[in-house]
Amino acid sequence: MRADRFVTLNPRYVNMPDINFATPSQDAAELRPAAGEGGNLRWDIIELLFFAYRDFVGDPDQELEAFGFGRAHHRVMHFVYRYPGLKVADLLDVLRITKQSLGRVLKQLLDEGYIVQKTGDNDRRQRLLYATPKGEALVQKLAGLQTTRITKALAEMAPQDAETVKRFLRAMIDRDDPDKVLETIFASVNQDAKE
Repeated sequence: MRADRFVTLNPRYVNMPDINFATPSQDAAELRPAAGEGGNLRWDIIELLFFAYRDFVGDPDQELEAFGFGRAHHRVMHFVYRYPGLKVADLLDVLRITKQSLGRVLKQLLDEGYIVQKTGDNDRRQRLLYATPKGEALVQKLAGLQTTRITKALAEMAPQDAETVKRFLRAMIDRDDPDKVLETIFASVNQDAKE
């Protein structure tokens, strides 16, 4: 590979090549802000989100390490627990990872008894995922760590500010290509707003 080229990985589009080559001058020109925009970049929020995410996932990371698990295991366990009977295909949509990546993590969680897989009642080709009691206990523990951090942060704010935080986070989510779990989440948000 030539040293004057960047390699860009784009795992979102399955039927396209995963590696795209471009010369640095093309990419750098596209990435540079237009004249006058440099002062409008939201470095404050970008960095706060970076550090908030680092610490938010850092608490469970320490716990997961004892099991030989990583963040991918955590994400899989979270969504399988929260959406019992989630199809493997839908989990791929939610996580936006390759089948190969999910397969490795899922196999470990199945082999170690944190998740069980069942065939669908109407369609025997479907693989539906459920957390076992062992898996539920792990998710509850990890969610407890994250809830403690969230509760501590919200305690420093006025009660109505929690709703502002949720609105901000929902607005940050790309809704152009929602998956079934995201549609469910937004449907429940809309239902809550009506009540």
